[in-house]
Amino acid sequence: MLVILTKYARKILEIIAESRSHMTAAQVFTQLKKNCPGVVLATIYNNLNRLCEEGRIRRISVEGLPDRYDRIQRHDHLVCQRCGKLLDIDLGDLRAQFEKKAGISILSYDLKLLYLCEDCKKNLNRKESE
Repeated sequence: MLVILTKYARKILEIIAESRSHMTAAQVFTQLKKNCPGVVLATIYNNLNRLCEEGRIRRISVEGLPDRYDRIQRHDHLVCQRCGKLLDIDLGDLRAQFEKKAGISILSYDLKLLYLCEDCKKNLNRKESE
């Protein structure tokens, strides 16, 4: 079934596809408002949800932080445990390895590896030395 995208959905998809910063809905709203001043935040949320449901973008949820949105190209994420900073990491497609270990067919996966970013490490070391 062919799903026709609204003008806002197309523009949101373009914004997310061109960004590598894992934008929040508020950031997408700010970016889109530059060219579409009449857009409202509810339109952003509705379109982000629809684009996720259609598999055109993916939602990245990290506890305690707003959802962020990303392109669907196969990759995983490093998530700073303190500040929530997200970085892309390409570990290749691990589905075959997961299926072998689990003994079942895996439809998809979303791997988030926790780490401490350099800024948080510095702040932690600074606090420990005080």
